[in-house]
Amino acid sequence: MASAVTIPMKNTQSTVGSGAKAQPPIATPAFRTFLSRLTSSIRQGFSQRRPWYELIDRTAMSRPDNLTDAYSRIRRNFSYFKVNYTTLLAVVLAFSLLSHPFSLLVLLGLLAAWLFLYLFRPSDQPLLIFGRAFSDRETLGALVVLTLFVVFLTSIGSLLISAVLIGVAIICLHGAFRVPEDLFLDDQEPGNSGFLSFLGNAATSAAVAAAPAVASRV
Repeated sequence: MASAVTIPMKNTQSTVGSGAKAQPPIATPAFRTFLSRLTSSIRQGFSQRRPWYELIDRTAMSRPDNLTDAYSRIRRNFSYFKVNYTTLLAVVLAFSLLSHPFSLLVLLGLLAAWLFLYLFRPSDQPLLIFGRAFSDRETLGALVVLTLFVVFLTSIGSLLISAVLIGVAIICLHGAFRVPEDLFLDDQEPGNSGFLSFLGNAATSAAVAAAPAVASRV
């Protein structure tokens, strides 16, 4: 019994001593860099939001004359309130998921699986499940199949689509009835600024942070 316990301990010590110390994925530099860049992008995006009282100003509401007028209003209001609108869409999604806690837990688990089992898992640490080591290709294939199953073959996909459609409908309804004449748009402002730029920066941050880990698996 003593020798059976001593052998694994020696193997573990020699493995750790021969290479870098084993770190959980959440403690890796790549994951910390990802969180830092994501937080910075969120702060930059929210710093460009418009005052909420302008969004809900009842004196600036009127019925559009026709569909062309409604479409023009939606475009101008979206250019001005894009950060607020995207925040509103995120709130609708969050409320929808919070009202379905099981779906929220499944999505969080799926996200955690991608982050900690593949993207930010050190390449020198094989994935062991029930004593079997899984290669990176097997892990990636399993995550892709699991994602497709969750999104397209369960009620979670329809829940997300319904929440997005409701959010877009609210945004379009507000944009069509909000008179944009009192809104002053900066003509020199880049078209990709604001919260949409945050989305691009967040995606870039994720790609840059995960690139070393993914490249080492190719």
